[in-house]
Amino acid sequence: MSPSRDGRSRDPRRPSPSGRSGRGSAPQGGRQGRPRSSGTGQPPRRPTRQTPARPRPARTAASARPGRGGGPSGPAAPPRSRFRLVNPQRRIKVSLVMMVVIMLVFAGRLVQIQGIEADGYAAAAAEQRRTTIDIPTTRGAITDVNGKSFAMSVESRLVFVDPTEVRDKERDELIRELSERFGLDADRVAAKVNATPSRYQVIEKNVAPKEWKDLAKREFQGLGALVDYKRVYPDETGAADLIGFTNAAGQGAEGLEAVLDTTLAGEAGKQQVDISASGTQIPMGGGLAKDPVPGKDARLTLDQDIQWHAEQALAARSDELNADGGSVIVMRPNGEIVAMADYPTYSPKDIGSTTAEERLNGAVAEAFEPGSTNKVITVAGALEEGLTTPDTVYTVPYSIQRYDRTFKDDHFHDTERMTLSGILAKSSNVGTIQVGEQLGKQRMYDYLRKFGFGQPTGLDLPGENAGILTEPEDWWGTQLPSISFGQGLSVNAMQMASVYATVANDGVRVEPHVLAGTVDKEGEFTPAPEHKKERIISKATADELKLMLEAVTGDEGTATAAQVPGYRVAGKTGTANRVNPETGSYKGGGHTSSFVGFAPADDPQLIVQVVLHNPKKEYYAGKAAAPVFADVMSFGLKSLKIEPTGTEAPNIRLMEDE
Repeated sequence: MSPSRDGRSRDPRRPSPSGRSGRGSAPQGGRQGRPRSSGTGQPPRRPTRQTPARPRPARTAASARPGRGGGPSGPAAPPRSRFRLVNPQRRIKVSLVMMVVIMLVFAGRLVQIQGIEADGYAAAAAEQRRTTIDIPTTRGAITDVNGKSFAMSVESRLVFVDPTEVRDKERDELIRELSERFGLDADRVAAKVNATPSRYQVIEKNVAPKEWKDLAKREFQGLGALVDYKRVYPDETGAADLIGFTNAAGQGAEGLEAVLDTTLAGEAGKQQVDISASGTQIPMGGGLAKDPVPGKDARLTLDQDIQWHAEQALAARSDELNADGGSVIVMRPNGEIVAMADYPTYSPKDIGSTTAEERLNGAVAEAFEPGSTNKVITVAGALEEGLTTPDTVYTVPYSIQRYDRTFKDDHFHDTERMTLSGILAKSSNVGTIQVGEQLGKQRMYDYLRKFGFGQPTGLDLPGENAGILTEPEDWWGTQLPSISFGQGLSVNAMQMASVYATVANDGVRVEPHVLAGTVDKEGEFTPAPEHKKERIISKATADELKLMLEAVTGDEGTATAAQVPGYRVAGKTGTANRVNPETGSYKGGGHTSSFVGFAPADDPQLIVQVVLHNPKKEYYAGKAAAPVFADVMSFGLKSLKIEPTGTEAPNIRLMEDE
């Protein structure tokens, strides 16, 4: 209660401060006092602000309410609270109404779920057990020119598990069975079997159909399998360094598998499937969302038989001479690669035991100084520029001084008068230096570039090493003499094979290639796009070089071991020093032995390039590499049924007095 202005309580239930009942008193000090209680229990009326309330006349004692005992009444007592009993029927009625309302809500919701929205809830329930899976497609095969497979896909199974369907009592047994059968980590298998809320966990791919059939007999609930495809590389085909392999996801990882991945892969389909109580897919449970598109087959220019023989011949010779490695390339004059062998090689079935460096294709990845095989470019440039002829005679001493370096021929000889043909046939370094100086460093560089040095071959194979060819303005005093006979630059085996293919192709260089075309699912063959062609030297120059190179394999040349009975053979030896990586010099670096040539010499059909890296027991190319050339060339000519031309090799003058 708020106090009045005189400090008294405003509670109307309290008696007046006068302590007298029924008697009024005049306001003190001439001020209107607050009206007192009338004694009837009614609160006094509050005067308005505008007009002061008039005091009522005081009651007489006779009219006053008598108090107890007939005496005067005392102060009025405050009202007392009264308690009364409530009828329970009211509460029961309210409770019943509330229960009816709740039941009506539940009934309405039930009608909504089972009647009005039944289809929607059924679809949602179905969606909970439905999942979208990939429909695997067939990866295209990689075949040789005759359709024999280097890589192919065979049907297998993809084993998966639906964790929500696995019986609790079988979980431990299922984990143990899967990990032991497939050689998997038990903890990783357990994580998949117990995965939530997933309903599709891949356990293992590339499972043989028979193995899945054995596993399915265990009848584990929640375990299923889908049709898949496994990549297979027949052991007898070889060419692993070129073909490459796929990774665990079935994508091309290295070699042609990676280069041609878009063509080979195709597109997986999409399908929604329902998972049954046993964990397997219900046929037609979902629906085909996207049709799978099979990959196309890649038909190569390789011949599988020649590829296999080249690998065997290379491996045998490398082991025999204790070489660090090597390569053999067989190709046609039009740039088609018939075989590309590398040693050492690997098995695509045992990728885990090899390193990326060991799997490199040495035919394009290993750069080396070409040595005397490079002399054909020096001679070709001089002939093309009209600076010399095959019969031009040069005075050729055993050694020659240029600046601070002395250059020598491989074997000592007195000063001789050699023809240009003789310089090439006897592989004279000193004679070739003289021809290179006629050509000059700028024109020498230009012809090296035209023949493909210092740039990619166009094969687009992983790990290709384009070699080293510096600009002519950076050549120092002895660079031109060194490059003339094959030192001071580096190439890969494919680049050098392409040089001799250009000579064999009448002076026209065709970009090397290994893809013949693609084959679709209907068996229709689409040839690969036409490859770049460029004339490097004239046909007349090429014809002169063919005869000069044929003299190399003649009785007075450096490579009699390269002869193939019944065929005219042209080619060139190359014995080059290898740089020792520990010292940066040739000392202790060993040698690279190579031979490259073509046959028949007067109508070239095949080019064979042989390279042996650091052979220990014999390093002169005429004895180390030439026999491999003869072996592979002979097999290739017979396999392709290339007949001898039947012509006789002309006598080629090598010395002035002949």
